[in-house]
Amino acid sequence: MAAHGPARKMTARPGGPLTGTAQVPGDKSISHRSLILGAMAVGETRVSGLLEGQDVLDTAKAMAALGAEVTRLDDGAWSVHGVGVGGFAEPEDVIDCGNSGTGVRLIMGAVATSPIAVTFTGDASLRSRPMGRVTDPLALFGARTVGRAGGRLPLTLVGAEAPVPVDYATPMASAQVKSAVLLAGLNAPGQTVVTERTGTRDHTERMLRGFGAEVETIRTDDGFRITLTGQSELRPQTIAVPRDPSSAAFPVCAALIVPGSDVLVPNIGLNPTRAGLFGTLQEMGADLIYENLREEGGEPVADLRARFSPDMKGIAVPPERAASMIDEYPILSVVAAFAEGETVMSGVHELRVKESDRIDAMAVGLRACGVTVDETEDSLTVHGCGPGGVPGGAEAAARLDHRIAMSFLICGMAAKSPVSVDDAAPISTSFPDFERLMGALGATLEREDA
Repeated sequence: MAAHGPARKMTARPGGPLTGTAQVPGDKSISHRSLILGAMAVGETRVSGLLEGQDVLDTAKAMAALGAEVTRLDDGAWSVHGVGVGGFAEPEDVIDCGNSGTGVRLIMGAVATSPIAVTFTGDASLRSRPMGRVTDPLALFGARTVGRAGGRLPLTLVGAEAPVPVDYATPMASAQVKSAVLLAGLNAPGQTVVTERTGTRDHTERMLRGFGAEVETIRTDDGFRITLTGQSELRPQTIAVPRDPSSAAFPVCAALIVPGSDVLVPNIGLNPTRAGLFGTLQEMGADLIYENLREEGGEPVADLRARFSPDMKGIAVPPERAASMIDEYPILSVVAAFAEGETVMSGVHELRVKESDRIDAMAVGLRACGVTVDETEDSLTVHGCGPGGVPGGAEAAARLDHRIAMSFLICGMAAKSPVSVDDAAPISTSFPDFERLMGALGATLEREDA
């Protein structure tokens, strides 16, 4: 079984150029946070452009189960009537976060300083992922967890009855951990501080300020120090969610490797903590330009135009860039397979604890497609075959991971022979319109039920 239904095999076949405009979904990170912060505000928050993939819908259900009123309006926008900081009610049933590590970890943070007990679970992929990285710092506030060995789901989190503020240095570069601690700090007295050696995506800090929380970020010799003043009332907001740069990566990268392609991907969020992939592609020689640069809702936005780029060269991606493109390494490794020379991706150990072990998943699948790949615990090196040089002709295991599935389907659009994935169903968690959108650009995708 797939993450959300029967397994569904899909095959991508090489074909003609990809052309047109790709309207990708709303940003997943901002969508999750809009619902959670809206539920913690007093009054109605309206959200347009929300990503309606399964991950975000599971977060919407969770907010409703915790007492917020969450409604999809006739015009496609979403309304969230919040319960205020500390106002969550104990849910009557288990909170099922499906495939979403972001959803479950942020929700754990949001409820950790309320005196309620919440049981969390998810699909097979999510139940295999480590939660100790979040539950350990939440315990410093006074929260307790009961569950499986190793801190994996399902588990029950019992919120602190008398929370205390926390000063926490994150041991890994993780926006999810940072965000969980900051959300917990909202209902703790005094100041909660998070220090991270490497800056991670800062949507939570930006959105907290927008909702009226007092948040200060300063750069220090140790990295970044984020200070949040707790027990403030959040004000409801009107939010227009920009389009997701992680989803934009797929049509952009497809256009770069399929001969003759020219694709416009409008309204993409270019938050500097998220846009590492696009700069990396430009360094490789990609014909990728930003058009109509602007700012919307405090976030930089642009239209991306990507054209076939036969002269791309492999590079060594700086390890300090990993936090700004951690979700994009799978599709980058596909682009690297169609470039000349070696592309070295280091400092990427975090990929091993995503929806799947993404280093291993991409290495195994690319080798099956005829690409030479080296891996270590913390790196992935792809030896490029040049434009049009990837043999293909393989079936890759998606491993219940939407980004692995989409990456190999993009590979099949430019390889010499078709590439299949054993299960494309997980794609619905983040990019439910992927098949239709890519088909409209000219891609040949064929599905069959397993």
